[in-house]
Amino acid sequence: MTLDRTVLAFAGFMVLLSVLLTVTVSGHFVWLTVFIGLNLIQSAFTGFCPAARVFKALGIKPGCAF
Repeated sequence: MTLDRTVLAFAGFMVLLSVLLTVTVSGHFVWLTVFIGLNLIQSAFTGFCPAARVFKALGIKPGCAF
């Protein structure tokens, strides 16, 4: 799996996890969903993605976007 697909899969997992936590634990977890969305938007404009840096350091092979 390339870095691009890993980042997308991780973002999707985190969104689903934050929705699950919002429904089952506390409504305040909706802020995690907001944070993830804002991070996705900023990375679309700037090209900087903290998750991509972490996954790259873990040895995931680079893709086209990152």
